[in-house]
Amino acid sequence: MVMVAELPKRSGAVSLTEHGVPVLVRLRLIGQMEAWTFRAENVMPNGRKTRALLAVLALSAPRPVLRGRLAELLWSRRPDEQARASLRQEIHRLGEALAPVEGRILAVSRDHLMLRPGTVWMDVEEVLRATPERPAGLSLVDGELLEDLDGVDAAFDAWREAERERFKDGARALAEQLLRQTSGPASMIAAAQQLLTIDRAHEGAWRALMRAYAERGERGMAIQAYDRCRAVLADRLDANPSEETQLLVAEIRAAAPPSPPASPPPRLDPRVLIRGQPRQEVRHEARAETRGQSSRAAPRVGVLPLQLIGDCEADSSLSHGLADEITSALARFRWMFLVSSGALAQFAVQSRDETAIRRSLGLDFLLDGSLQRVGERLRVALRLLDLRAGNQVVWSRRFDQERGDLLTLQDDIAAEVVAQVESEIARIEAHRVSGRPAADPTAYELMLRARPLLWRLDREGFLHAGELLRRAVEMEPDSSAAHTDFALWHILLFSQAWARDPARVMVEAGVLANRAVMLDPQDARALTIAGHVRARLHRHPGEALTLHERALTVNPNLVVAWALSAAACAYLGDLDEAGRRMQRYKKLSPLDPRAFFFDTTLVLVALLKHDHEAAAAIGRQVSVMNPAFTDACKPCLAALGLLGRSAAAAETCRHLMSLEPDFSIARFLETSPFDQAEHRAHFVEGLRLAGVPEGRTRSG
Repeated sequence: MVMVAELPKRSGAVSLTEHGVPVLVRLRLIGQMEAWTFRAENVMPNGRKTRALLAVLALSAPRPVLRGRLAELLWSRRPDEQARASLRQEIHRLGEALAPVEGRILAVSRDHLMLRPGTVWMDVEEVLRATPERPAGLSLVDGELLEDLDGVDAAFDAWREAERERFKDGARALAEQLLRQTSGPASMIAAAQQLLTIDRAHEGAWRALMRAYAERGERGMAIQAYDRCRAVLADRLDANPSEETQLLVAEIRAAAPPSPPASPPPRLDPRVLIRGQPRQEVRHEARAETRGQSSRAAPRVGVLPLQLIGDCEADSSLSHGLADEITSALARFRWMFLVSSGALAQFAVQSRDETAIRRSLGLDFLLDGSLQRVGERLRVALRLLDLRAGNQVVWSRRFDQERGDLLTLQDDIAAEVVAQVESEIARIEAHRVSGRPAADPTAYELMLRARPLLWRLDREGFLHAGELLRRAVEMEPDSSAAHTDFALWHILLFSQAWARDPARVMVEAGVLANRAVMLDPQDARALTIAGHVRARLHRHPGEALTLHERALTVNPNLVVAWALSAAACAYLGDLDEAGRRMQRYKKLSPLDPRAFFFDTTLVLVALLKHDHEAAAAIGRQVSVMNPAFTDACKPCLAALGLLGRSAAAAETCRHLMSLEPDFSIARFLETSPFDQAEHRAHFVEGLRLAGVPEGRTRSG
């Protein structure tokens, strides 16, 4: 066997085969194709046909491949002579791409093509030569084989599926062996997750994961593993979990929960917490006398490869790559199900019939679009269709950019699209649930009903949102999302000064946020809300920034994480970094419906930089978006005081006092999250000049 040491990605190191032949190219075939020389030169061809040609040669190595076979795979619908002529062109393009090393790795004869043995390192070979004693190669499996080469040709697609099965069978057999030999919860979780990376529908791996979490006392994680297993089986196999798996989750649910934390999760009626609430009774959702089947918990979303308009065959890789990138990025949001772009590829080359797609894959939302090239400029037009509303277009966006670096272009477009589409789908889902009678709602439906009420900051509606979220937490005590939303409700309760006992609200917000992170440590939204609790309520912005960074590592397109991490930077005094993060949030979601909440940080940054004109102007804009949000009034008021605009300051002060009658300099200092004394002093000076009373700390 030829043994090749792994080259680090884009490394300058040279590896030797056992025959002493230098490895000249590192070729990645799992996931999106990559090809790099040992000098870190990118030699990946641009055209999809050329990449497919290289893939066939690589997976056939060290055997040569007949030219006739290559022509059949890549141009199965063309006459033989035309196919061979096209092959000659692609061989020439492959040679151009591999120019730095072509003569040393590519052997071309009249009848055959082949990659010279020992000159190319391939991730597929490294995986398949792994053993239980040396399993490191399995870590290279982080996607499907050749996942960016959908729709090249019908014959090539069939060949690729056969290669995928062969590769998956070998990798799965090794991963199964490793799982059988593993003991201990931590090792078993790692081994099960590795097997699931190879085969998401492997029910035995899901059961092992559930058992390991349960053995470690993480009952919520075990139940979440079951929920993901059920979703994957329904998506890929149109099947339910087996009886063995259902018995296991029933056993885990019935088991005694782990020892409670020092401060147990609150089960309080929000009416106990809020100050000066209306006298009206809290509205309860009507319950049906008999419990019917609940609606599906989350929307199903798919992304079609872009339709090519005009002469842009050379950009077809961008069409599929962008669909894959958007799908992968949306999958980071825990609350929606994503159908792989590979499953949609057949519709991209056929009719693109939205009705057929919904019927076949059960999609609720479909992101579709087109790609057009004019000279060196690319136009990408995208639209989001609500398939449950008669294929209605609910969002659209157009990007006109220089062609340039396609990978950077793909990343930039995908980031903006994902942030805006996620927000739009969330809005539509909340509107859909709120617009129909609530007969025995699920916890997910309760959360959807609560979110619009929470952000309106109407006191009666806000109180009702707290009641809904309390019920959601009680209904699903292992739901990270429910705890996260209820923690956010406590943050707003505190910042609006509506809490009867602020100290108690601070503690309970922390308990809820910590519980949310414990239930799902990979939930980016839970991490960043926990961070904001630490920064805004507990006044530990340094600790908060650590949580925000983790959230952005898990999901770099999470708008709320960029905005709230900017606030933490502002509290710490790093105003330039706060401004940079705010720019990123605004680029991702320029028309975010929660902008009044997020953009308050822009007012703070301008105020603390002594740009009082900007602080006053931005503050007025933010207040217009939601006049009930008190946190935005305060830095704007301080800026007006420092500018000496007494009339405008008096008017703003009256408005703030109508919302928060007890606000004073003392109350501000008591709750201020600013880390630097000079920033607190500057803020206080502006508030005094604007007429805010000195006051005293509130006793209760």
